[in-house]
Amino acid sequence: MSPLVSLLRVLTASAVALLALPAPTAGAVTEPRAPAEFVALRSVAPTIVQEMRYATPHTFLGVRVDGYRQPVCLVTRPAAEALRVAQARLLRQGYTLKVYDCYRPQRAVDHFVRWAKDLQDEAMKAEFYPRVDKSRLFEDGYIAERSGHSRGSTVDLTLVRLPARPTRPYVPGEPLAPCHAPRAERFPDNSVDMGTGYDCFDTLSHTDDPRVQGAQRANRQVLRSALEAVGFANLPEEWWHFTYRPEPFPDTYFDFPVAWRSVAGR
Repeated sequence: MSPLVSLLRVLTASAVALLALPAPTAGAVTEPRAPAEFVALRSVAPTIVQEMRYATPHTFLGVRVDGYRQPVCLVTRPAAEALRVAQARLLRQGYTLKVYDCYRPQRAVDHFVRWAKDLQDEAMKAEFYPRVDKSRLFEDGYIAERSGHSRGSTVDLTLVRLPARPTRPYVPGEPLAPCHAPRAERFPDNSVDMGTGYDCFDTLSHTDDPRVQGAQRANRQVLRSALEAVGFANLPEEWWHFTYRPEPFPDTYFDFPVAWRSVAGR
C-alpha cells in the first residue's frame, strides 16, 4: 500500500470519527468559576490543617453536600492572608488552625434547606442535634436560605495542639454520640476541647455560654483572640464561625463548586 493511500485512509477514518461525536447540547451551561479575588487557602497558608467536612459523609445530613467536589478550602484573598498571619502567631504558641469549612456554594445551602424540610430524615440527629426538634431548625436559626459562607470570607475552624495527629475517618452507619457529650464520648477529633463538636446544633455551642468553663472556655478564647486580632468577627451562636471584615463581597452569594479548578492558576 502506498503512503498516499495510507494517509487517505487515516483521514477518512478521522472524518468518520468526528461525524460520530455528539453535537453540543443546546443551551449548555458552563460551570462557573470563582472571581479573581478567591484563592485556595493552601496556596497562601499551607500549614493550616484542612478537614473539609462537607466533602465527606460526616455531616448533619449524613451525606456529602452538593457542590463540594474536592476537599479544598477556598476563600477570598484578604481572608486567606489574615489566616496566614493568625497561623504564624498560633504556631509559636504550639497550636495550628484547622478549617472545617470555608467558601460554601449556594447549591450547598439549598441542599441544607431541602434536608431541613424533610422531617423524616433524622439519620444524624443523635450526633448533631440530639436536643433540638428538627421542625425548629429554621426557627432556631440553625438553618437559613442564605449563608455568609457563600460570600467567601467566612470560615469554620478550630485549634489543634502540635504535633497534629490525624482524625480517623468517619464510617457511615457507625454508632453516633451526642456532639455536646464529654470529649471522651464524642466522635474523636484531633482538635482541643471546645466543649462541643463541630456543627453542634445546641446552645452549648454559643461562644460565651456560661456552662462552658475551665480549659474549654480558655480554648475558645485563644481561638477568638487570635482571629479577632487579624480582622475576623465571631458569630456568637457558633464558637467555630468567623467572618473577615471588611468583606470584599458583602452582598454577593456565589455558586461555583468547591474544587481546585474554580481557582486554577492562582
